[in-house]
Amino acid sequence: MRAVWIGVPESFLEERHRLGHDKKDELWEGVLHMVPPPSSAHMLLSTRLAMALQRLVEPRGLIVVNSDPGVFGSGRNYRVPDIAVVSPTRISPRGLEGAELVIEVLSPEDESRDKFPFYANVGVREIWLVEPSNRATEIYELVEGEYRPVPFVEGVARSPVLGIELRVSGDQLELRDGTDRATI
Repeated sequence: MRAVWIGVPESFLEERHRLGHDKKDELWEGVLHMVPPPSSAHMLLSTRLAMALQRLVEPRGLIVVNSDPGVFGSGRNYRVPDIAVVSPTRISPRGLEGAELVIEVLSPEDESRDKFPFYANVGVREIWLVEPSNRATEIYELVEGEYRPVPFVEGVARSPVLGIELRVSGDQLELRDGTDRATI
C-alpha cells in the first residue's frame, strides 16, 4: 500500500526513530519513504550474501556495507539498499557517496526498480535484485547512463564490477570466483 501523509507529526518520527523502525527509511527529493522492517527471510539472505561477498571483494580493494548503508545524492536525497559494495574513496562522514554495486533484496510492494534513476545519477555501476524465496537474481549494469540487464546464459551470469560468476540453481544462489565459491 502506498500512502501520502502530509505533515507527519514530529512525535511520530521521534517514536519511529526510538524504536529503530526508521533504519531503512529513505528520502526521495525531500519526500520521506517509510520502509517497514524486513522479514526474517529478507534479513537472513542479506546477511548471508554480505558475508559471502566480503571475502570476494576484499582482494579487489572494495568494502561490503550491509548495516543499512545510506547512499547519498545531492540535496535531501538518499536511498538505503540492503547491501552496498564500495571503494573506500566513496565513504564520507554522511555515508556513501555512490557505490560500485548495490544489492536490493526484494520485498512485497518493493520500490527497488524505482531507485534506478537515482542510482544512475550517483554512479552506481551495477545493481542486483534478489528474490529471497527462490534466490532468482537480476543483474543490471550502468551503460551510458541507463541500466541494462546482464543476461544469464545457461544459468550463469558474470558481475561486470566484480568479475565473479553468479549461478541460480533450485533455491540457491552460488557466487564463484575461480575455485572460491559460496552458496547462499
